[in-house]
Amino acid sequence: MFDFVGKKRWFLLVSAIFIAAGIVSLALPGGVRPGIDFEGGMSATIGPREGESLERETVEETLIDLGYSEAARRIQELSEGDFFIRTRELGAEEQQELRDALEGIGEIRGFGSISAVIAGETVRNAGIAVGVAAIAILLYITWAFRSMPNPFRYGTCAIIALIHDILVVLAIFSFLGRALNWEIDPMFITACLAVIGYSVNNTIVVFDRLRENIARGAATGFGTLVNLSLTGTLGRSLNTSATTVLAVLAVYLFVGGSIRTFAMALFVGIIAGTYSSLFIASELLVLWEGLRWRPSLARVPVIGRLSAGRRR
Repeated sequence: MFDFVGKKRWFLLVSAIFIAAGIVSLALPGGVRPGIDFEGGMSATIGPREGESLERETVEETLIDLGYSEAARRIQELSEGDFFIRTRELGAEEQQELRDALEGIGEIRGFGSISAVIAGETVRNAGIAVGVAAIAILLYITWAFRSMPNPFRYGTCAIIALIHDILVVLAIFSFLGRALNWEIDPMFITACLAVIGYSVNNTIVVFDRLRENIARGAATGFGTLVNLSLTGTLGRSLNTSATTVLAVLAVYLFVGGSIRTFAMALFVGIIAGTYSSLFIASELLVLWEGLRWRPSLARVPVIGRLSAGRRR
């Protein structure tokens, strides 16, 4: 049996290094690029006319000629040769000028605006959604493991693992924002909430197996019990994650377009969530519990009855 718990510092170190690099990227200018739904402004989608082609350079030159050099640097290439353009908020005359210029080089697929007020509400609602989900998960896991010593620790370790997953996703999108001008949109928040649900499900599976092993006295040390639980759930977790990742990858490769951000965030989040549920949450629980867990095991109803039976 592989000693996962014995390698816990290596697992934690890998995550710490990656997240530290991501935080540095997030802190420096040009990291995560908020989309129009979070900042407000104008957006347009343009593609080639039927039987023609449209090059990125042509779109960039058109925007630069109009004085939108920043928008030219942030062009996103969509599927089937379409391009997504985002600019600051424009007046009616500026909007018409932009529309006319774009119609001169291709076919406009979409053209609209979002005010800064609505964008601010979107940011606030997204933060509230993630915060409420985290609190609900903490309370639920604490309640679900109420028969265990220190059940709050189980919920706290699960939340730390979720924060780890979200930070990994943000780090990847920070790198993509720098390299490919990717932006985050409401679909990104949807993906993050899906990742939270997926990750906590995997974490609960591991914790539940740990509870079963403690109840039947499968080993004498807490670290050994955690290692046994990880070994017992490893195959299930990896197989489930692999099939889900393959499905998400197929969506990203063959659908793309407007859900590209969602698919990529979900792809990264599932991998990070699988890693954190196996090698972060459980390892943090071992570090937190330490050697102080044995005296409190008598409070577990099942173990208490087993101990009483042995004495009789």
